[in-house]
Amino acid sequence: MTAPDPLTQKIALLYQAIEPPVIDGQRKEAKPGGYSDSGADIGFALASVGCTLVTPVANPDVTQVFDWVWPDTQAGIDAALAAGATLLWANTVVFAGHPIARAADRAWVVSADPESMQEVDDKAATNARLRAAGLPVAASWLVEGDAPDLSVQLAGHADQLPLVVKPLRGRGSQGVSIARDAGALTAQVRALAQSRRFGSTIMLEQFLPGQEITITVMPAAAREGAGSPFALPPVLRFDQHDDVAPYNGDVPVSANSRAMTPEQCADPAVVAVTQACEAAAAMLDIRTPMRIDCRADAAGRYWLFDVNIKPNLTGAGRPGREDQDSLSTIAAAACGWRYADLLVATLRGAWTNRDQVS
Repeated sequence: MTAPDPLTQKIALLYQAIEPPVIDGQRKEAKPGGYSDSGADIGFALASVGCTLVTPVANPDVTQVFDWVWPDTQAGIDAALAAGATLLWANTVVFAGHPIARAADRAWVVSADPESMQEVDDKAATNARLRAAGLPVAASWLVEGDAPDLSVQLAGHADQLPLVVKPLRGRGSQGVSIARDAGALTAQVRALAQSRRFGSTIMLEQFLPGQEITITVMPAAAREGAGSPFALPPVLRFDQHDDVAPYNGDVPVSANSRAMTPEQCADPAVVAVTQACEAAAAMLDIRTPMRIDCRADAAGRYWLFDVNIKPNLTGAGRPGREDQDSLSTIAAAACGWRYADLLVATLRGAWTNRDQVS
């Protein structure tokens, strides 16, 4: 069923009130505030272009994020629908069994497919799937940080140093570090596992010493006539801390990221990795914008290393949010889209499990 005109819908924005579940012993930390900040940004921007919002309070205050968003719990979704919402935007991390799946029987939904998102959030499995399809994906290995023979496991990776050490189901750069020698590798893996923040299975990843870029890919439904997912201009990352981009909760991405110029985008290596990201998005059958982080090796060839099925979508507009453009917002601006244009394009990918939705 073709998604409706966003201007005809009554839109309710959901934030992350449900703690992400532990899956096979691994967990993805909830974001502080549960994406309520970006939810308020989205709501304010959509209202500015004539979209109708259904909010928990009649006249939301631009400075109060929870005036704009509903919890993604069953009770929160029921309350939003009872208040008249016809479209639910799940600006949150979903997973198999998430209430948004049942809500799609009653309304339009902007969300990744919950079961698919749970699968994609397993970084190792997703990278293996893309690599098997012939896409350029950084090499990676899994180790058990609690294993008695950890030092033996890690000894087998000594000739691959330096290595990236990261959680299997992490978010952003949380928990990510670079191990440059055998002692650091053992210490970082053990510390990450013993923190119990993410789980005991740790991912080791090929370190790529070159330039880092990130590519936002939109679902085909976001643009009339697009037959497949399409990429926005790549965004260059810089000012990294020990070769790791700082967490955006600590340093706004607008301070260390900029869209690549048309000349940079035309570089054959950038063209190739952009096409690879579009192919990855098509394989994953995306329904909302996704972002893929990529980095160059010593020879200048780019490799995919982190697939983000739920990228941050903060954006400037509300007072005091002037420096809060997200990586995807920066990419959208490079192709002439305002923040609201990116959001309306996202709404065009709304889906439902109902045969008839008004």
